[in-house]
Amino acid sequence: MSKNPNMSKAERRDAARAEALALREKEQQRDRRNRIITLSVLAVALVALGVVVWVILQQGAKKNVDDVPLANVTMPSTAQPDGGIPVGKDGAAGTENADAPVIDVYLDYMCPVCGQFEQTNADTIDEMVAAGDATVVYHPISILDRASQGTEYSTRSASAAAYVADQAPEAFPAFHAALFTNQPAENTQGLTDEQLAGYAEDAGAPADVAKAIEDGTARETFGQYVFSATTEIQKNEGFTGTPYVLVDDTVVSNWNDPSALQQAVDAAAKG
Repeated sequence: MSKNPNMSKAERRDAARAEALALREKEQQRDRRNRIITLSVLAVALVALGVVVWVILQQGAKKNVDDVPLANVTMPSTAQPDGGIPVGKDGAAGTENADAPVIDVYLDYMCPVCGQFEQTNADTIDEMVAAGDATVVYHPISILDRASQGTEYSTRSASAAAYVADQAPEAFPAFHAALFTNQPAENTQGLTDEQLAGYAEDAGAPADVAKAIEDGTARETFGQYVFSATTEIQKNEGFTGTPYVLVDDTVVSNWNDPSALQQAVDAAAKG
């Protein structure tokens, strides 16, 4: 503000006050403008962050798998064309008892009812298979990934079983049994990959097979197989969930009766 010597003291005071008010108004306008710019930048950043999070969630939801028919995916070398892993009296994945009835078991290693099926029928199945009276075919699928607090235990355990069946067929039956003996409760994180690897090694799988389970190679190798097998059986009108048990393609719904499976196999052998 230029000073006018002809202005009175009061006029100079009023002029100074007016100039101060003008400066304050400019400062307030600048502050409002800066605040708007800052909020706009933050809004853009939040939108961008939201897009990134959405993409990550979408990628996670795909689980690195695609909607591919089971016939077009990599399956364990010991699996049948329908994805099932047979076990005969030789006690190894990929073997079967010729001309014997076939017990198909669709299972989820997180499924508590599958655990009940195993407790009720495992010994009977083992005895029939060892005697050559039946071939058991296991179909590891994943319908309970949602029940493992985001760790996708059903897929991880099924992939581990598939990897053992592929790389160490003789260890598969014992590993399958161990997964139920040590079955985690539903709605927990399930066993870690390290624990799965330990049980595989305890079952007789070589160290390199166990390592592949621990470092995620098993999941990468057979995650698509598990996904496609799950999708395929869910298209079956008769499928009501796991365990889904059949003897020569006939559903055995009363498997909780300890004698039911033996009776179904006997009937199939006669028929």
